[in-house]
Amino acid sequence: MDNISVIILAVSLIIIMFGMGLSLTTSDFQLIVKKPRSIIIGLINQLILLPIIGVTLTSIISVPTDIAIGIMILAACPGGPTSNLIAHLAKGDTALSVSLTALSSVISIVTIPFVINFALEYHLSEGQVIQLDVIKTISQVFIIVIIPISIGMLLNSKKPDFALKMDKPVRVASAIVLGLVIIGIIIKEKAHMGQYFEQAGLISLSLNLASMAVGFISAILLTVPKRQAISISIETGIQNGTMAIMIATTLLNNTSFAIAPAIYSILMFFTGALVIFGGNKLAKS
Repeated sequence: MDNISVIILAVSLIIIMFGMGLSLTTSDFQLIVKKPRSIIIGLINQLILLPIIGVTLTSIISVPTDIAIGIMILAACPGGPTSNLIAHLAKGDTALSVSLTALSSVISIVTIPFVINFALEYHLSEGQVIQLDVIKTISQVFIIVIIPISIGMLLNSKKPDFALKMDKPVRVASAIVLGLVIIGIIIKEKAHMGQYFEQAGLISLSLNLASMAVGFISAILLTVPKRQAISISIETGIQNGTMAIMIATTLLNNTSFAIAPAIYSILMFFTGALVIFGGNKLAKS
């Protein structure tokens, strides 16, 4: 990946995380006290069960090694900002969704390098194994995630009217930039897209659907209210594809690892639409 592409990808993530910060206030984090069970269930699903689902799928579905590693990178990157919008449209608990996205983004700074290093050791042969630099990864993800979120939150607390006015344009800009990143990958790899969908389509869709199902079922079994169960399902099932692509192409310097996250980022909009439809049906029942 050339330097311009790396810069565009990093900027897109910074814009997305800044936009998330604009919609956050300190009161959102009070949900940790107000709804501890829902928060804990959501975080366990995102940070523990999701990687387990990922490694299970890569073990039972036969895919090339690069695709398997891409799936594990995805599983290490929970809490995509898109999940907040889907949760809102699906009549879920939006405040819970936002809080889980923010918390998992913070915690995953530490968990990402360990999950990915496990995946690299698990899927690569002894002579091929590469190691993701833990300290470098934590510092880079901190710069791309925590600093923009913090600036957005600070702006929201100091200039709430301005933050409210900027919220929609930043969200639109985030969606446009994310779309451009995905379109850029498709154009660059258009000759191989059919092959990529054949290789990564089934397992990417399986990760998305299985993680959403586990999120919803676990929440319902633990008697979480329906609206919160919808949000937990979405937060578990909608991964941060942009972050996964960035890690694959910049930190690991392997565009092949980005194939599964790119395919996933396309498919999740279709499954997200189904979840929105189902959530609205549940809300009426």
